[in-house]
Amino acid sequence: MATDQDSTEKLREEILIDAQNDREKIINRARQEAEVILNNAATEADRVHQEQLDHAGEEAARRNELILATVSIETGRLRAARIEALLESVYEEVCRRLLARDGFEYRETVITLASHAINQMAGSAFVAKLPEADFTFLGDGLADEIVRRVGRPVDITVSCKQDFKEGGVIVEDAEGRQVWDNRLVNRLERLWPELRRQIAVLAAFVPKTGSEGDSP
Repeated sequence: MATDQDSTEKLREEILIDAQNDREKIINRARQEAEVILNNAATEADRVHQEQLDHAGEEAARRNELILATVSIETGRLRAARIEALLESVYEEVCRRLLARDGFEYRETVITLASHAINQMAGSAFVAKLPEADFTFLGDGLADEIVRRVGRPVDITVSCKQDFKEGGVIVEDAEGRQVWDNRLVNRLERLWPELRRQIAVLAAFVPKTGSEGDSP
């Protein structure tokens, strides 16, 4: 009977030992699995965090580029508007000085404008029309001076045109088929696009892209 009890006690102890061992194995395995899970979770958290940082950085860079592009466009627009205003002020000042006959020899200018017009036209008889005030002011001899400047035999009559106020000269052939309008402001308007370009280049408003032609 004692032997049976000893065997039972021994069996019980062996079962307890095996259970203890199994428990330790389970705990150790659970601890290892928990560490793996925690490590994986930490790695995934780092990856997600880095992705968020990368995305935030990319978004910040994109917004920065948009801001810089907007600033560049706005700066260009303001610069263009400023240049346009400056060129317009130059045009207005030139018009003012032309109308005031300021800064140039007006008689010589009229002779040059008339002879230039005649040299672009066919024929030998022409009428040079002046404003009424200029017709009186410039006096006699103007037709002869224009003829000498033309450089070929021509017959020139100088007359006044009452509705012509701003200065300069209008030249017509005798038949009225050819007309060359060299009034000061009208001539400026024709030449202004090229003059405007040359002023912009000389003032470094725009880059010089090629050889510049002679001034008009």
